[in-house]
Amino acid sequence: MSGHSKWHNIVAKKGKVDAARGKIFTKLGRELLIAVKEGGADPVGNSKLRDVIAKCKANNMPNDTINNAVKKATGAGNTETYEEIIYEGYGLGGVALMVNVSTDNRNRTAAELRHVFTKAGGNLGTTGCVAYLFNKKGVIVIDKTSTKLSEDELMLIAVDSGAEDFNAEEEVYEIITSPEDFSAVREALEKENIEFVEAEIQMVPNTYIKLNEKDSERMQKLIDGLEDLDDVMNVYHNWEE
Repeated sequence: MSGHSKWHNIVAKKGKVDAARGKIFTKLGRELLIAVKEGGADPVGNSKLRDVIAKCKANNMPNDTINNAVKKATGAGNTETYEEIIYEGYGLGGVALMVNVSTDNRNRTAAELRHVFTKAGGNLGTTGCVAYLFNKKGVIVIDKTSTKLSEDELMLIAVDSGAEDFNAEEEVYEIITSPEDFSAVREALEKENIEFVEAEIQMVPNTYIKLNEKDSERMQKLIDGLEDLDDVMNVYHNWEE
């Protein structure tokens, strides 16, 4: 994606992820549960589970933790059920947000989201109000220091396996795929023992909005507040950080 520069400080991103590791693992455990409930515990025949496992590994979740979560999801006594919903809204300066949640009580979740949006000067919108500003894409991010492959070698693997776009940012390589080709590209890279900073299907914005310093601070508080909610799995936005 030309001009896509969200990975300008990979060190800061890693630090933020490490600080929230426990909460991230809890949310990933719920994603594993949903994937298993939908398609079974065998990742060979469950592409959604394969993709969630890749996301878990990108967030450094230990294999034992992943396996235990899958086993728990298949247990006879496990009656947890969640539905996945996308909420849409606006932040400061007309920034568009799409919030992916998994919930067992949509009334509670909607109320919590509305409170966070309102507190930060945004507002929760109606279905479809900002969705047209995003495209669903597979996004794979690789820290340049984590691979011995050259940029050309990595690009060749990605393109040959179906990638739509390949970008070399300052600190990372970013690979964009269609949702349909995401698994094939990710698996081709995994065969080369490449580790990922991120590997998941996301809502990628078509354009970005810049904010002044004051609004940027409030926008960050909005995103942090949303991500802190237990039911929120992912927050996508078109704010140019």
